[in-house]
Amino acid sequence: MEESSSLSAMAPPVFNGENFHMWAVRMEAYLKALDLWEAIEEDYEVLPLPENPTMAQLKNHKDKKTRKSKAKEFLFSAVSSTVFTRIMSLKSAKAIWDYLKAEYQRLMSIENRVKLLGSEFKDLRIVEKIMVTVPERFEATITTLENTKDLSKITLVELLNSRLKNKEGL
Repeated sequence: MEESSSLSAMAPPVFNGENFHMWAVRMEAYLKALDLWEAIEEDYEVLPLPENPTMAQLKNHKDKKTRKSKAKEFLFSAVSSTVFTRIMSLKSAKAIWDYLKAEYQRLMSIENRVKLLGSEFKDLRIVEKIMVTVPERFEATITTLENTKDLSKITLVELLNSRLKNKEGL
């Protein structure tokens, strides 16, 4: 059995909204091992074939299209259903990767800034701070959360995921 086909039989690491940086490192290694990382890193365009293409041009064209599709499919299969709903309309593997990276780095940046305020903040305190500072247009989302979740136990990731289900955004 070829090494890449046995590796593709292994499931990619699944991202559920927590520990993005760890998942990203593992996912990058996984995609590089499958020779799919180029599709994420470069987001190259697959140009149309010329008239009367050679066999080499046909093979190269097919390989490039296949790598782009596989990279996107592996990213889709490597996220929880909640995260998937946020990325399913994105058209390329690079767009998916860039979106996840930006979104979760922003979340971590908010969390880290709150923690820099001094004392040890638990998720509950960070969630409370975020909920009282969101713009008014998210009041319905906050009300829904208050009515459906035990806010004393909600984590930062759950807050983010709740926002996703309501398709509004913090």
